Amino acid sequence: MAALTDFSFMYRWFKNCNLVRNLSEKYVFITGCDSGFGNLLARQLVDRGMRVLAACLTEEGAQKLQQDTSYQLQTILLDVTKTESIKAAAQWVRDQVGEQGLWALVNNAGVGLPSGPNEWLTKEDFVKVINVNLVGLIDVTLHMLPMVKKARGRVVNMSSSGGRVAIIGGGYCVSKFGVEAFSDSIRRELHYFGVKVSIIEPGNYRTSILGKEGLETSMQKLWERLPPETRDSYGEEYFRIYTDKLKNMMQLAEPRIKDVTNSMEHAIVSRSPRVRYNPGLDAKLLYLPLAKFPTSVTDFILSRYFPRPADSV
Repeated sequence: MAALTDFSFMYRWFKNCNLVRNLSEKYVFITGCDSGFGNLLARQLVDRGMRVLAACLTEEGAQKLQQDTSYQLQTILLDVTKTESIKAAAQWVRDQVGEQGLWALVNNAGVGLPSGPNEWLTKEDFVKVINVNLVGLIDVTLHMLPMVKKARGRVVNMSSSGGRVAIIGGGYCVSKFGVEAFSDSIRRELHYFGVKVSIIEPGNYRTSILGKEGLETSMQKLWERLPPETRDSYGEEYFRIYTDKLKNMMQLAEPRIKDVTNSMEHAIVSRSPRVRYNPGLDAKLLYLPLAKFPTSVTDFILSRYFPRPADSV
């Protein structure tokens, strides 16, 4: 048994250390680089000597990242919800990489709000999140794929533990389940072209995905716009406890986001990238088990975490 354990450790160590050659000549395009995972990953890859093409939503974010890094990083403004913006970015990337193609596409851009009980949300609330997290990701991928195929490179898609088990209502988990399905399908299709696809499924990390508005303000707005009949069916206590539970989850979020960017980096530079990465103890010890339990067991556990509505039976 000890020999098998040692062999397993050595095999995993070898795969982790078996890096792609000539990394300094390879281009990586990353979306969502204003802050969080995308911003830190861009800096890590520059430190590795790679050529980074960083897409930011805001001019401020692009300027700050450019100032803080070297000539090996170039920035462009990109709104993943607008096809014209994606087309312009794709042409810019094509001009940068030339005939060698794009080694890695990292779909990192994402938003988390509005989220909450599904009945409190509108179609527009769902669309706002899904357009960024899923439709935008698909649109960017389709425009960049010819360049990735040319390089026989990588696609790295940011999903979430919320793409394995739906903890909260709204478009976030819906979009991440979609990212999982899209990633699985293109991984099987692109295998024949020598392209590898990896999915990042982090646990709860502290980033700016909730935006400037913040969770508590967003929940208050959702609650105040509900019809009186709906508010009465849930009750003020439900709203208070539900919001407090979400706030506690955010306060307990892991601030050391480098666990996630290290996984993303491995998917880009390793000759043997994994299909799925699950950074975070909560991902490994809570969300993945919940995703694999029988549905009735998962439902029971989650029902004990969130409050009961006033009109519950």
